Amino acid sequence: MTERNNHPVAPPASDEGTRRSMMSNRRTDTKPEIAFRSMLHRSGLRFRKDRYVKLETRGVKVDVVFPTQRVAVFIDGCFWHRCPEHGTMPTRNYEYWLAKFRRNMDRDAANNENLRRIGWRVLRVWEHEVKDDELAQYAVDRVKTAVRLVARS
Repeated sequence: MTERNNHPVAPPASDEGTRRSMMSNRRTDTKPEIAFRSMLHRSGLRFRKDRYVKLETRGVKVDVVFPTQRVAVFIDGCFWHRCPEHGTMPTRNYEYWLAKFRRNMDRDAANNENLRRIGWRVLRVWEHEVKDDELAQYAVDRVKTAVRLVARS
């Protein structure tokens, strides 16, 4: 494995099917994101999707944004963001994946901190929460509460 910009570069995909699968992963408008945005909309909330929020040194793309209230909502995939309940670790190319997941988690923590530092409330919703009706409703309620709390202050 070689390095580029201090990040390990993945070895070639183990097979053509794996390569195609990895290339087909979406960065935005994933099924969980679309489902959660639909739930938020049905609950009466209006928002912006996939918006860039400028930070002190750079910016971050946020899945669901309430710009007036300064509330940022991320819908995190259980695999990519290391859900403590559902995150799995590939057995092939273990060292690459370990480094990749650490970078993802470090980036998430830095984005949370940087957004909070400039006055934003940050909420993270796991992919598995969106797929479960009860957990999804709880997540929608968390967002509604955050938006309303900020609107009142």
